[in-house]
Amino acid sequence: MEKNAVKVKAAKARANSLTAEERKSIGQKAAAARWDREKDIPQSEHPGTLTIGEMTLDCDVLSDGTRVLTQTDFMEAMEMYYSGWVSKNRSEEDLATDIPQFLAFKTLKPFVDKHLGSLQSVTVEYRTGRGQIARGIKAEIIPTICEVWLDADEQVKLGSRQKRIAENAKVLMRALAHTGIIALVDEATGYQDVRAKDALAKILSEFLADERQKWTKTFPIDFYKEIYRLRGWKFNPWTTKRPGVIANWTDDFVYDRLAPGLTEELRAKNPLVATGRRKDKHHQWFETDGGHPKLKEHISGVIALLRAAETWESFKRGIDRAYPKFGNTIELPLTGGGTKDD
Repeated sequence: MEKNAVKVKAAKARANSLTAEERKSIGQKAAAARWDREKDIPQSEHPGTLTIGEMTLDCDVLSDGTRVLTQTDFMEAMEMYYSGWVSKNRSEEDLATDIPQFLAFKTLKPFVDKHLGSLQSVTVEYRTGRGQIARGIKAEIIPTICEVWLDADEQVKLGSRQKRIAENAKVLMRALAHTGIIALVDEATGYQDVRAKDALAKILSEFLADERQKWTKTFPIDFYKEIYRLRGWKFNPWTTKRPGVIANWTDDFVYDRLAPGLTEELRAKNPLVATGRRKDKHHQWFETDGGHPKLKEHISGVIALLRAAETWESFKRGIDRAYPKFGNTIELPLTGGGTKDD
């Protein structure tokens, strides 16, 4: 007799041995446990439909501000698929790090580790307007997922079905180089008109710590390499000496766009010293469990935009759309088309 059949038989025998009161008690405990798990699940608040090229995707802004694309729609648009073999043979590491099953292929692992390894989660559960529990993909991670497929396509031989996914990723990345995913979701859902304007203190408390944290590597070398490429500069990976303007651009591309007033608060916490430099790195002041992971996710998104851009000007347009500065009005084109603070 197969192991599953034995388990089913044992479960039925146990159920038959219980009294009505015992079964009721077990049911109540299960319902309570389910309620405890589901009560903190964010709620759909601003559903919308996103169109990119020929792709049509359901998207949402949740009650906690998370932007998501419905996982099923994203997979369908990208021609991704579930593999029965992968489902049965997923590693404990993949399960623990919330790697979606559609990325848990052996050929993708080096690129998943490279681009998604530092993230706490890729997908999120949420409650739809009808009260159902759904799973969405965090919108800001979409470019990073595309990076996984693009790198895999460049460095390994993909099968015909996976090759098609990589081609779709290329199309999507080209579109996002001009218009960022966050801006698209906010526009599609109407959330851009209802962003909270009076939550500065709350936002800053979620991002920043009261005390300086231990230094950890936060800015990947690709952040600087891609800036040098777009500026036409020779890049030397063996030195940390960089032009002073890099610090200004770090403020511009990262800290100015993470939260309102964040750069000013960082400069107050981490002021210049007598040498004209800052004693610590700005990222050492980010709260370990909340702010720092969000910072790294944002940096990953910026790197994706840098890599997708062909010129410095196209990158600037892309980041202004993807991560507009708080309080800034985005200027739409009429035609198509310091000191170290890091």
